[in-house]
Amino acid sequence: MARLPGSRSRAVFAIFSIAAILLATACSSSSNSSANRDLCSPPGVSFASAAPPNLAAGPTAGVDRYTTATTLPLSQIDVKKLDLITPGTLSVGTLSDAPPSVCVNSQGTYTGIDNELLKAIAAKLGLRVQFSGTEFAGLLAQVANRRFDVGAASITSTDARRQLVDFTNGYDFGYFSLVVPSGSALKAFTDLHKGLRIGVVQGTVQEEYVVGTLHLDPVTFPDFNTAYANLKTGQLDAWVAPSGQAAGAIKPGDPASVVQNTFSLQNYVGFAVRKGDQPLTDALNSGLDAIIADGTYARIYAQWEPRPFPPGWKPGSKTAPMPVVPDFAKIAAEHAAAKTAPPPPKSTLAQLKDTFLDWSLYRKAFPDLFETGLPNTLILAAVSGVLGTILGMLLAVAGISRTRWLRWPARVYTDVFRGLPAVVTILIIGLGFGPIVKNVTGNNPYWLGAVALALLAAAYIGEIFRSGIQSVESGQMEAARAIGFGYRQSMTLVVIPQGVRRVLPALMNQFIALIKDSSLIYFLGLLATQRELFAVGRDLNAETGNLSPLVAAGLVYLLLTVPLTHLVNYIDGRLRTGRAEDPTAPVEQAAITEGRGA
Repeated sequence: MARLPGSRSRAVFAIFSIAAILLATACSSSSNSSANRDLCSPPGVSFASAAPPNLAAGPTAGVDRYTTATTLPLSQIDVKKLDLITPGTLSVGTLSDAPPSVCVNSQGTYTGIDNELLKAIAAKLGLRVQFSGTEFAGLLAQVANRRFDVGAASITSTDARRQLVDFTNGYDFGYFSLVVPSGSALKAFTDLHKGLRIGVVQGTVQEEYVVGTLHLDPVTFPDFNTAYANLKTGQLDAWVAPSGQAAGAIKPGDPASVVQNTFSLQNYVGFAVRKGDQPLTDALNSGLDAIIADGTYARIYAQWEPRPFPPGWKPGSKTAPMPVVPDFAKIAAEHAAAKTAPPPPKSTLAQLKDTFLDWSLYRKAFPDLFETGLPNTLILAAVSGVLGTILGMLLAVAGISRTRWLRWPARVYTDVFRGLPAVVTILIIGLGFGPIVKNVTGNNPYWLGAVALALLAAAYIGEIFRSGIQSVESGQMEAARAIGFGYRQSMTLVVIPQGVRRVLPALMNQFIALIKDSSLIYFLGLLATQRELFAVGRDLNAETGNLSPLVAAGLVYLLLTVPLTHLVNYIDGRLRTGRAEDPTAPVEQAAITEGRGA
C-alpha cells in the first residue's frame, strides 16, 4: 500500500496536533472575565457616564436645519402603501462590528441601540424587520439601489450623504472622540497636524471630519477594532472614533485614553432611506415620535447608552417630548466616588497575549465557527469552485481555438476579470444584477456572491488549464490523429486529460484562494446564519473587543487548506510516478528460484 511521503505526513500530523492542542487548551481553560465580556449587550444604567468635560463644539457645531417640525400621527400611516422590497417587512442593512450601536450578540442576533430602536419603531407600524450585515463603506449605496429599505449603522447625516440618500429625524447624536496612546502630547483636536498617523474607519463622518475640517490625511481602516488594535500597538498617533465605540473598546489597563470629544447639532444620527422615499421616511419619523412619547425610547436609551444628551439636542421631531431619562451625571458621580484606583498599564507582552491568546475566547469561538462559519465557507467555495472549473475549461478551450471568434472573447474575459479587484466584481454582480434577479434570489445575494466568485475563479482557472494543455507535447496530438482520431477527439481523449493532470497543484491553489475569498461576499449583506468563517470571527472580535476569535478563524482555515495542499501534492506524485511496487514475498521468491532450477 502506497503511503504519504514522510515530510508530508509529518506536516499534516503537525497541523492537526497544533489544532488539537489549541482546542484542548481552550476547552480545559477556566473561564475568565473575557469569556463573560460581551460588548454587544446593553451595559445598563449602572454604567452611566457624565457628559464629557472636555467637549469641543468648535467648527462641528451648527444649527439644526433638517429636523422636521412635526410628524404624521400613526393613524394616518398606511403601511400597505409603503414601497417596501418585501411587503410587510423592513429590510435593514446594518453592521455587526460596532457595539453598542450595531452588532451581533452571542446568540447570533443583530442588536445594538440603533437596531433595538428600529425594532420598536417597526412594532409601532406593524412591520416585521429583517437584518442583514454588510460593510459601512457600501451601505448607503445599497440603500440607494434598493438592496435595503433602511440603513441602520449609527449613520451621521452629513450634507454629502444627503445627496445619495434621505435621513429620518435624529435618534442619536454624533459625539466622536479623540483617542491617543497613554502619555501622548496630543490633548485636543487642534493639536493634530500633518505628519501624524491618525486612524479613522473608512466612509465614516470621522474620516470626513479629519479630511474636510482638519485638512489632514488619515489612515483608513475597515472596522473599529482593527483601528484600535493599531493604536494600542503604537502604529497610530491618534484615533478619531465614535464616542460609543471608543468607550466600549478601551479596557482597564489599556495604554490609551480619550482626551477630547466633539459633536454637531446638524449632523445627527438617523436612519438612511432611499432618496425620494418620503412615505417611508414619514412612517419612520412617526414611529420614532411614538416610541419617544410612550417612554420606549428612554428605556432603550438608558440601557444601551446611559449618557446625558448634549446641550440643545433631543431626538425625534421638534414637537416630540423630551425623553425622561435618569440623571446619568449623578449616577456616574456616585460610581466614580466608589471606584478603586485603575489597574497599572499592561506590558507590551501582556497586551499581545491578551489580544491574541485569550483561551476562553477560543473556546467561545469554535462552536460558532464550526456550526455557522465552516458550512457556509465550504458551500461558497464548492459552488464557486465547480462553476469556475466548468467555465474555466470552456475559456481554456476557446482560448486555444483556431477560431478567432472564440479565441478573442475568451482573452478579453480573462483580462477583464483578472484585472478587476475581487471586491469590485462582487459588488457589481451583487448590486448590479441583484435587483434584476431579486424574484429568483428573494433579494438575498448569497448565491450571487457565489456566482461572482465563480466568474473570478474562471479567469484564473482558464489560464491554468490553457497552460497545462499547451504544455502537452505536440507528438501526442500527432499520434492521436495518426490512429484515426479527429481534432476534437484528440483534444478530448488525449491532450486535455494529460494537461489537466499536470496542473492539479495549481488548481488546488486556486480552490484554496476561493476558500479565503469567500469572506468578501459579506460586502453584499448577509443574514446572521449566512456568515462564513471570517465574518463569524470578526463578529466575535467586535463582541469581545479581542482579536483571539480572528486567530481561531485562521486556525480553522489552516485545518481546511493545509491538508488539501498535501493531499493534492500526494495525488500529483502518484499520477506522475505510478504505484510503487511492493517487494516480492520471500515464499514467492523461493518458488520462482526453485522453478528456475537454481
